[in-house]
Amino acid sequence: MTNSFLHKTTLLVVAFTFSLAAISQEKAKPVFKDGEAQIVDAFSNQQDWLRHDLWVETTFDTDGDGEKDRMHVSVTRPKQTETEGLKLPIIYVTSPYFAGVAGDEPGTMWDVKIELGESAKERHHPEVKRRGKRPIISNSHIKKWVPRGYIVVHSSSPGTGFSDGAPTIGGVNEELAPKAVVQWLTGKAKGFTERNGTEEVKAYWSTGKVGMTGTSYNGTLPLAAATTGVEGLEVIIPIAPNTSSYHYYRSNGLVRSPGGYLGEDIDVLYDFVHSGDEDKRAYNNKTVRDTEIKNGMDRETGDMNDFWYNRDYLPKMKNMKAAMLMSHGFNDWNVMPEHSYRIYKKAKEMGLPTAIYYHQQGHGGPPPTSMMNKWFTKYLHGVDNGIENEENKAYIVREYDDRQNPTAYKDYPNPDAEDVTLNLFAGGNRQGGLFTDLTSEMNETLKDDVNFTWKDLAKAEKSENRLLYVTKPLKEDLHISGVPKISITLSSSKKAANLSVYLLSLPLEGSKITDNLITRNWADPKNYKSLTEEEDLEPGKFYTVNFDLQPDDQIIRKGQQIGLMVFSSDPEFTLHPKPGTELTIKLDKTSISLPVVGGKDAFLKAVN
Repeated sequence: MTNSFLHKTTLLVVAFTFSLAAISQEKAKPVFKDGEAQIVDAFSNQQDWLRHDLWVETTFDTDGDGEKDRMHVSVTRPKQTETEGLKLPIIYVTSPYFAGVAGDEPGTMWDVKIELGESAKERHHPEVKRRGKRPIISNSHIKKWVPRGYIVVHSSSPGTGFSDGAPTIGGVNEELAPKAVVQWLTGKAKGFTERNGTEEVKAYWSTGKVGMTGTSYNGTLPLAAATTGVEGLEVIIPIAPNTSSYHYYRSNGLVRSPGGYLGEDIDVLYDFVHSGDEDKRAYNNKTVRDTEIKNGMDRETGDMNDFWYNRDYLPKMKNMKAAMLMSHGFNDWNVMPEHSYRIYKKAKEMGLPTAIYYHQQGHGGPPPTSMMNKWFTKYLHGVDNGIENEENKAYIVREYDDRQNPTAYKDYPNPDAEDVTLNLFAGGNRQGGLFTDLTSEMNETLKDDVNFTWKDLAKAEKSENRLLYVTKPLKEDLHISGVPKISITLSSSKKAANLSVYLLSLPLEGSKITDNLITRNWADPKNYKSLTEEEDLEPGKFYTVNFDLQPDDQIIRKGQQIGLMVFSSDPEFTLHPKPGTELTIKLDKTSISLPVVGGKDAFLKAVN
């Protein structure tokens, strides 16, 4: 063996050793593939994550103590943000639920067994027993996003947990609170180590790029923050957000409960989430619940007013800059599909980068992780993955597909959908007709009885308590996409009545709600002129009421019939007046407009 060979071997060993040392010293950083942030081993050891909390100072004082309210914030970040000076973008989640909610105590809901227009007796006000320990507010989202190169931040809403202030259920402070946290993350607001302390803390590990997400109320608050136009909030992914308190607790002038929570109203939700400082609760109750909410909610008429208008995010979107991926379920009867559609539609009109994901199930349901990942990767890490330029803007899970496998469409509603007007043909107490050309110049009557559910009424071969009009059996599948519209001319035997309208796929069969319920909505005939004013109905006089049903995208299967069912009180949603009110429908002045993909030609082909 020559000295030359030994020398070369030694050099190779030395070079390899230095190479290993360089690799071992290489700093961890986010990794991207196919436009998505990948899981990085160096960020994945939960034992290495740094978790700490602080308080961010806001611009408001809602608990009356003379000091600006501070929001309790917790941070979860990879150790490299401390040991290696790594800066990362933020995924931020805020909620009124993190510190606990009120129990299901008797009498907390409003009594719905009253006549329309009457005031119910006062209800019970439960107290929330606060839970949670510092420094961790929540563990949601951290396992999904921290390993992919994000810092996850949580905060408790005003008047909840260790945050100052008062819950207002859609008030301005619920917009300004997350705005302040975003500003702290971008270096434009103050954070403190203690609730009443003076020692400041900086978000030196933040890139200043923030995204927000969450479900239900937690999905509402990203939109609330975005409407402020706060700099640094780059993208939001709201999931089943409540975008208007009025649309959540009222329907077209009618007092209506959210599905599954009969008797709930905005003051009930206030009590449900009020987990903040026990010493501040009496003041908050007096100023918010027992004054502002009590004077504005108006359960007697259900009309729109300034109180409700100020709790609607649609008119506030003019300042919004953030990109948005919206998510909702077409069979969400808690936060109904109109909430997401109205915001998505406005975002498109404003030219904001936006897309929408719909599934066929109920409340909640995020988009596929891959889809969320691409939106966060684009707008938080700045990776040019082309998500904003994709031709398809709507992703809809078809009826029997997995939620992770949506079908892509150019937009929602489907651009190929056209309104098809269907008229009513006599026989509704049994089964009348629903045609594009035929109608009946006669009147038909139903009698209100809240003891019957919609399924009872739909299954009945004959009923005096509903009117049902159906198409011929479909000879091929029919795709509906958009917002059905009803125009109904009716009279009432009393000065007030509930009105419920359902669009069904008949006959009733199957176990899933998607098998039969297409869409529905409710209205107060007394508001036939507008949502802001009503007038008592003159018995026997006819009024024309126009309103939208809930948005939908559904393929009605071959062999089914589309049925329009009209009845009065709905035991799952409306107030429960005594049975007996009669509604008379003028058939030739009543019609429903269906958004059919392929328009009238497709409809006629399916039914002829």
